[in-house]
Amino acid sequence: MDIKEVEGLTAQALSELAGAADGTALEGLRVKYLGRNGLLPALMQGLKDVPAADKPALGLALNRFKTDVTAAVKERKAALEAGTRPALEAGFDYSLPGRWPRQGRLHPITQLIDRTSAIFRRMGFVVADGPDIETEYYNFDALNTPPDHVSRDLGDTFYLPGGLLLRTQTSAVQARYMEQRQPPVRIVCPGRCYRRDTTDATHSANFHQIEGLYVDAKVSLADLKSDIDHFARELMGPAVKSRFRAHFFPFTEPSVEVDFSCHMCGGTGCRVCKQSGWIEIMGAGMVDPNVFQMAGYDPENVTGYAFGMGIERLAMILFGIDDIRRLYENDVRYLAQF
Repeated sequence: MDIKEVEGLTAQALSELAGAADGTALEGLRVKYLGRNGLLPALMQGLKDVPAADKPALGLALNRFKTDVTAAVKERKAALEAGTRPALEAGFDYSLPGRWPRQGRLHPITQLIDRTSAIFRRMGFVVADGPDIETEYYNFDALNTPPDHVSRDLGDTFYLPGGLLLRTQTSAVQARYMEQRQPPVRIVCPGRCYRRDTTDATHSANFHQIEGLYVDAKVSLADLKSDIDHFARELMGPAVKSRFRAHFFPFTEPSVEVDFSCHMCGGTGCRVCKQSGWIEIMGAGMVDPNVFQMAGYDPENVTGYAFGMGIERLAMILFGIDDIRRLYENDVRYLAQF
């Protein structure tokens, strides 16, 4: 092997590369000359048999071979790619309709949170938020929940190390908000909650609530009734009615459960309302004076009401969903109808 032989091989390789008809042929020539088992590695291996005096010049010739062939491969590849583009563009039919991306939709839960929050905003409420991971104090103690209350059992609440837990209700946001601000207070608190419920058609360990709080100098149960009536008509239509039933909650006194007349049958009785004409919607009541004291309010000077309802329950009623699990299965075919 000498320099003239290497120069001849270089010229031959450049000629073949210039005539490569497509990318497949070009790749074959690259492997032939530069590949691991190609011509160049074989020539480099043969340098050991060349006399020492001739090795420097022959090594330079082999380096030029590699440089020239590599550059020719890149140049031919670019030329082939440039030559195919006009053909592709020429075959494009500009009269065809565009392929528009599919438009997404808000999840039913998000829709209900937005709708309910907007109704209360129009009534003068502001939206407040708080952490999903809470302390026992804000989740229970500040809401007048006694240490032996069933809701504090390990079977009902997800406890975490360090005295923390996953909040069981968004009422904790109300406790935090009252600590930071003086009356008047008028807030709604939508958010995610967690309880150790066995999942079935109407229960889930992960669910959403929206709670409300109104505190001022002379807030009464009549204010609660009128505001809930207005909310019901805004959400479910002008014909809906509401009723209060006596109940018990640790953080309100007196406490009530609120029912709306069934929007499916108009109160005459059907499968949805179990023939009663009414659907249970929320718990509510006047804020217990103990809650005010823990928040730093004087119960002699202020009164207030609070309420809370499940977003999933509202979604099931309004959209006719028969199983709460459908809301979390992420079946786009099902969710798209909302």
